[in-house]
Amino acid sequence: MTDVRDLLDRVSAPEGEGRTIHDPATGEVIGNAPEATVEELDAAIARARAAQPAWEALGHEARSAALNAAADAVDARAEELARLLSREQGKPLNGPNARFEIGACSAWLRTNAALQLEPEVLVDDGETHAELHYRAAGVVGAIGPWNWPLMIAVWQLAPALRMGNTVVVKPSEYTPLSVLALVDVLNEALPADVLIAVSGGREVGARLASHPDIDKVMFTGSTATGKKIIESSAGNLARLTLELGGNDAGIILPGTDAKAIAQDLFWGAFINTGQTCAALKRLYVHDSVYDDVVEALAEVARATPMGNGLDEENVLGPLQNKQQFDIVNRLVEDAKAHGARIVTGGSPATELGDLFYPITLVADVSDGVAIVDEEQFGPALPIIRYTEVEDAIASANRLDVGLGGSVWGPDRDEALAVANRMQSGTVWINSHGGVHPMIPFGGVKGSGYGVEFGVEGLKAVSVHRVING
Repeated sequence: MTDVRDLLDRVSAPEGEGRTIHDPATGEVIGNAPEATVEELDAAIARARAAQPAWEALGHEARSAALNAAADAVDARAEELARLLSREQGKPLNGPNARFEIGACSAWLRTNAALQLEPEVLVDDGETHAELHYRAAGVVGAIGPWNWPLMIAVWQLAPALRMGNTVVVKPSEYTPLSVLALVDVLNEALPADVLIAVSGGREVGARLASHPDIDKVMFTGSTATGKKIIESSAGNLARLTLELGGNDAGIILPGTDAKAIAQDLFWGAFINTGQTCAALKRLYVHDSVYDDVVEALAEVARATPMGNGLDEENVLGPLQNKQQFDIVNRLVEDAKAHGARIVTGGSPATELGDLFYPITLVADVSDGVAIVDEEQFGPALPIIRYTEVEDAIASANRLDVGLGGSVWGPDRDEALAVANRMQSGTVWINSHGGVHPMIPFGGVKGSGYGVEFGVEGLKAVSVHRVING
């Protein structure tokens, strides 16, 4: 078995210091994460500021080579990183989980290394010649979540570094060790102080967003915290990319083959045991196929193993923390009180551990019930029956969120027509939640603003310069 002790020794605080981090599957202590002070954060930002001009001056080709070398470093330590991630976050090694996440880190680094962002000729009419150029914003503050802590960190840092920014990463208090380890590995291939990770509490995150030497803030997390970051950034006018909470709706149209879509539908909802911003969290199913869809999902749920992530057989894990476990449990209990039918699950899986909750399919529920209106961010899915497509579209759009959505059906033109009326940053057809490093991704309404990935993602971590003449 691969030992993660070397990685832990490189990033952990001394015994008895820092924040104690527990394995959510077993409760065992993994290690102690450093708890930086605001003064230590200030010093890190000053180092990043000092390193930025030389990093930008290297040019795109040299920075791309460094990103590829960083991806090589990740690949060389992939199994160690995956095992540490599994122990800290709880996600299993297999399935679309820990090993998958480490692979995504490498892929996003390499894709950003290969991207081209050329100057755009705006006007060239014989009298006026104007070009739009992009250059580094400066120092980027990257504040990440606990659900996909490594992958989302790379989503933030890879384009920022590619464009010549330096980056200060602040990981979630729940999953700091794996992010610190990733940054340590990446720094094997990067110049000093180009990428710095600072582990700390909320006051560190607030200072990072408001610091006068931070030029851009990238944040993935809750809408409530995103609003606080907007307030904190008012003083320094930092540019923002905010990928906030979602309560993604899916609409299944008449004529859909339930068994044919069951696996994709299941993983659209329950990837990372449902702890994904763009997971399917409300499913509207036409009355003609409702019972078939519920049963097809139940069959997949019953056959999908849950347990300790280090067990190679498991592909579903625990909730990462007690706060999220309590939210899921509360929403399911409230649905029961409102007469919902629990098809699978419905109560904590105490035989597996304190933070395990089984896949819970909640049928015969309606809009207005908390489990529909609030983001569960866990292994519980409300399934709502509808008879008119117009009503399903209205229900999907009724909440102040718009990260992703999906439409499922046999007729692509019909599905496209519905997709074009959904209010979300991305709408998938006959799938849900898949992302690609070349396809821009971001939310609308309460799910934030700004986009990541691809050339548009490079522009988002840049400032423009128009050369006219």
